[in-house]
Amino acid sequence: MALKVILLFLITIAAFWISAICGGGASLILVPLLNWLLPTSVVPFSLTVGTFASSASRIVIFKKHIHWRVFFWFVPFSIPAVLLGAWIMKYVNPLYLALIVGFFLVANIPELFRKKEELDKEQKPYPKFMLAVVGFFAGFISGITGAIGLLFNRFYLRYGLTKEEIVATRAANEIFLHTIKLIIYIILGLYSGNAIWLGVAIAVASIVSSYSVKYILPYLSEFVFRRIGYGAMVVSGIFLLVGTTNSIIKQDKISFSTNQYDERTINWRNSNFVLEFAIDDGLEIERPINVDELPEKLKIEYHKLKLTYDNILLEKVFKVASKRSYEFYCFKDNKLTKFEFDE
Repeated sequence: MALKVILLFLITIAAFWISAICGGGASLILVPLLNWLLPTSVVPFSLTVGTFASSASRIVIFKKHIHWRVFFWFVPFSIPAVLLGAWIMKYVNPLYLALIVGFFLVANIPELFRKKEELDKEQKPYPKFMLAVVGFFAGFISGITGAIGLLFNRFYLRYGLTKEEIVATRAANEIFLHTIKLIIYIILGLYSGNAIWLGVAIAVASIVSSYSVKYILPYLSEFVFRRIGYGAMVVSGIFLLVGTTNSIIKQDKISFSTNQYDERTINWRNSNFVLEFAIDDGLEIERPINVDELPEKLKIEYHKLKLTYDNILLEKVFKVASKRSYEFYCFKDNKLTKFEFDE
């Protein structure tokens, strides 16, 4: 475990150093690593301990750059959303939300190829209600995943803030969220001894990064800063997609196999699904069922066929923009006859 903590410490220093330059992203970079070290339910606690320390140290260093208009509209709407997100986390697997966040981040790839004039042209202050909306969603997602940095980096970049203002304002906005989340996680019991120690390691590493990065920001132009910001969003999205996909595959026991009809099936938890695509019928999803799941009229057909065939296997078929149907795989003397009935 000691070796893993040292590895986490070194990666965290680099992640928060990149985070300060990019305007966020360390938390999302660390999520896959923490999923490897901890149970999924306590990962947000460790992240929050570390990001709280990071935000606090950045406020001390960049306090004169805080954009108070954004702060006063962002924070009040984010606080109740954090409570909602933390409560939902008791019932929803945060890995699936992290997967959606990963796709959202990767969708910023086109921003990497835009010219300086185009990026400058899009910068403009948002109306106050938009600041409130962004604050609410930032709090909600933060309450579930423990990370919000890069997900809302695009908002800060388009608002027209300078690089120092982005670093300072984000820290001021988020420190309140981190405080509330820590209290909620402790009350709900969403922490462990290992989660605390790993959180402390992340916190120390984040402070080291915050104090060293203030000597680097003055050498970056605003255009380079924004370009790095979008690049970090894409890279973090890729890391998040790979890490969460692997975790979901392990957790939900997702696998692929071939069934008795020579069809490729997807096994998810305790269910089996078949995906089929035909030019005439389009995309179909098939699921094995038993006779009790058939509509009454098809139960009659089943019992009629049962008089003729040795064995009958059933599948329920879901089609896009079409009625559901049922497939009967009927075997007699090892020969297969297939029947299809609409619902």
